[in-house]
Amino acid sequence: MVATNDCVGVVKLDHVTKAYEEGGVQRTILRDVSIEFGCGEFAVLLGKSGSGKSTLLNLIGGIDAPTSGEVWIDGQAIARMSDAERTLYRRRHIGFVFQAFNLIPTLTVRENVMLPLELAGRLSPEARRRAEALLDQVGLAHRMDAFPDRLSGGEQQRVAIARALINDPLVVLADEPTGNLDYDTGKLVLDLLDTLTRRAGKNLIMVTHSEEVVGIADRVFRLREGKLVEDRLVLSHPPTSV
Repeated sequence: MVATNDCVGVVKLDHVTKAYEEGGVQRTILRDVSIEFGCGEFAVLLGKSGSGKSTLLNLIGGIDAPTSGEVWIDGQAIARMSDAERTLYRRRHIGFVFQAFNLIPTLTVRENVMLPLELAGRLSPEARRRAEALLDQVGLAHRMDAFPDRLSGGEQQRVAIARALINDPLVVLADEPTGNLDYDTGKLVLDLLDTLTRRAGKNLIMVTHSEEVVGIADRVFRLREGKLVEDRLVLSHPPTSV
């Protein structure tokens, strides 16, 4: 875990409940969830399909808003923001890694990595250098001008990791990042994501159904019937200093 004296609880959920209307019936996905993630922690959210893992990630990322309760990131109550304010906040402070990669097929690898900065109006020569440095870190310096359809699945996910880190986010959210990869490629991508986020002192919160991720996480949580329960019997990843 990476921690500093002035950085405690980057992400906090305070009595968060999320419910949807389905056919006139209210369905509660998350029930009174309260949790705090410290700086630099790698947390894993486990649960069956439909248990609310992705819903919880979307609430932390400001993609969705809770029915009740508060979501705080670095002291900002993101659920209180307008839709436009949350969009800007996501672009500046949150990095996403998805199962389906979500690369733009008409953009080169370098352009895909730089896209979050372009959307935030922060393109500059320095941004280009940062994109190239991140691609070098993920082992794709030689594919910067390639298009996504020329890359393997593992290479595309490495591009997605670089894109998630380009805006120097407070938090990186990963939703089944190895779900479309074979075991060996998935392990390489997972190790890379873990290493790069720890090196940068970022919070990494990952949704998965894979128990194999448990061994490298600092904390493990399971969603059961809308409740988030920490698995304190799991040995956490040894602390990593930066």
